[in-house]
Amino acid sequence: MNQLNLFIELTRLERPIGYMLLFWPCAWGLTLAYDFDNNYNLYFFYLLLFFLGSVFMRSAGCIINDIADKEFDKKVSRTKNRPIASGKISIILGLLYATILCLSALIVLINFNKLTIILAFCSMPLAFTYPLMKRFTYWPQLFLGITFNYGLILGWTSIENEINIIPIILYFGAIFWTLGYDTVYGYQDITDDEIIGVKSTSIKFKNNPKKFLFICYSITILSYLLLGQFMYFNFLFYVGAIVMIAHLFFYQIKKFDSKNVNGCLSIFKSNNLFGFIVLIFIILGKLNI
Repeated sequence: MNQLNLFIELTRLERPIGYMLLFWPCAWGLTLAYDFDNNYNLYFFYLLLFFLGSVFMRSAGCIINDIADKEFDKKVSRTKNRPIASGKISIILGLLYATILCLSALIVLINFNKLTIILAFCSMPLAFTYPLMKRFTYWPQLFLGITFNYGLILGWTSIENEINIIPIILYFGAIFWTLGYDTVYGYQDITDDEIIGVKSTSIKFKNNPKKFLFICYSITILSYLLLGQFMYFNFLFYVGAIVMIAHLFFYQIKKFDSKNVNGCLSIFKSNNLFGFIVLIFIILGKLNI
């Protein structure tokens, strides 16, 4: 039981926000492409596969991140007790766990078409180099956005078996969504990060974070609206934009206080709801009314 608890702590399975933020873009892409006039069984089967894949890959990513950041984590109050940093789990055992999780994700992946499998493998360098970015650039959140929302493309190709401008539009906006919410998340550790020399957008824009968040979330909303034009969605889809604006600007940005650690975490977690909102309004926008 002790090893099981350490495994759950290592992979953050008790914190679903991580794998849900990886899952929502997959669900968006799948839903954009799926023809709901056909049988729903394939849709829900693929939705389950993307959920499992998100859990496996996020868990493996957490392990790789903790191994790469072992020395940094020891110096940060929020992360010093993580299993790898504290020595409760060895690096070798951590790599073994990560390998098993990646193999589990591979079993999920082979259920999709060849293009989706190839594109998924192309994302691997992004997934496993992201933990290193904070050492070299103030934009690790940008790399996270590119990586975390890649599933949107995979969701689309799993149905369409090709890429066009439609998923790219929403993918672009989703990158800036992640850039915003992970900047908020970064303010939990900004004091420690500045001391140990780790870089982030939280540090780069610490003098005017709300302006940066406004720009990021504005791009997200504009890409959503542009998507509606390309997809010829009904008016319900645009009602979704109003709900999104209310959440991003009148909740997240208005409530944001860079010095309130608990508040930053609460705002970050609220993006799980945002992902669900986008999914619902994509579905509603496709209705023939």
